[in-house]
Amino acid sequence: MHLFRPFLGLVLVLCLGLMGLPQGAIAASSAAIRAYDDVEATTKNFAGQQLIQAEFANAQLDGANFSGADLRGAVFNGSTLKGANLQGADLTDSIAYLSNFAGADLSNAVLTSAMLLKSSFKGATVAGADFTFAMLDRDQVLQLCQIADGVNPVTGADTRESLGCK
Repeated sequence: MHLFRPFLGLVLVLCLGLMGLPQGAIAASSAAIRAYDDVEATTKNFAGQQLIQAEFANAQLDGANFSGADLRGAVFNGSTLKGANLQGADLTDSIAYLSNFAGADLSNAVLTSAMLLKSSFKGATVAGADFTFAMLDRDQVLQLCQIADGVNPVTGADTRESLGCK
């Protein structure tokens, strides 16, 4: 009975805690909460910030400034980043599935090993961006290869080579 009592206490705490949550509520990490609170701010200025593993899922980030931000492992699934400034941002190991980067400035950004499937980069600037080992849809790679140029100042990777352009 002594081993069973802590388990019952945990079950009781969980049940009482969940009863007050609206249906469909989900848990979030402190990074996710911090990032979401910042998204609600009117300025959307994240320039130079440490946002490692921050979660911006389904966020409206049009025109947001992420220049020079450390976004390693950040999640942007289903987000809109039209016209966002991501110059020099480190998006290594980030995930941006079904995200819209139309007109975004990714100049000198590091996107190594980023998962960017089903995302759109129409009209984006990618001069000096490093896409080494990034996962992109073939049509997006072909589109980016038409405008890709430069060398990333941090990694030394050629943008066209990192995209696998011919």
